[in-house]
Amino acid sequence: MIQFPEGALSGYAKNPIQSWEEVDWTDVKDELNWIMRLAKQLQLWVVLGSAHPLTPPNRPHNSLYIVSDRGELVTRYDKRICSYTETTTFYSPGTEAITFDVDGIRFGCLICIEINFPTLFIEYGELGIDCLLLSSYPLDAFFYTKVRAHAGIHTLWIGLSVPTECAHLMNAGLIGPDGQSVAEVDTEIGLVVASLDPSATQFQIALQHARPWRASALAEFNKGRSIVDARSADRSCL
Repeated sequence: MIQFPEGALSGYAKNPIQSWEEVDWTDVKDELNWIMRLAKQLQLWVVLGSAHPLTPPNRPHNSLYIVSDRGELVTRYDKRICSYTETTTFYSPGTEAITFDVDGIRFGCLICIEINFPTLFIEYGELGIDCLLLSSYPLDAFFYTKVRAHAGIHTLWIGLSVPTECAHLMNAGLIGPDGQSVAEVDTEIGLVVASLDPSATQFQIALQHARPWRASALAEFNKGRSIVDARSADRSCL
């Protein structure tokens, strides 16, 4: 599988796209079809950032196209939580999470500022994903800290794809379910290759212990179980 950044095919709004009138949607569709044919030829899954046009006057979605190794458009993720400028000027928000399976690994998708909303990660955890594909156009280095934190907290692999314009802030790469970098691009322009191995020794605690225990602990918490004890109820006692 190969993953590309937010807006990689169409261009990302605000930079470099100032107006959708600049975009030739016929060209975008033609290029997407060419990529789908190439994916089939190479037997390679493709996760591709692009604006997805809607029926006028509705603004496009900010999307990730999911193309299978058979060259088929399997599904599309539409960014659900957009920035103020995106919502008011450039994009229409999406409505739902999506998942897809490849070789026994379940994937989910988020785009850019959705990193700031833990509810979305909890939702994907309930959907049973193993790896979150996060394509972005980040504006600050703290973004990478948040990516690592979510990977470790939710015990997920996170595939992080950013454009070369953001290389001075962070590197594209793969974060493991322990919150540590598995592999990352070490130059402004490059390709990194990494494997998702659930049986790897370094992920045993995260995957075999932390993930199932946290799920069971949360389930118990949600049941609202508590003991009946006056000394528990009285928060002013010594």
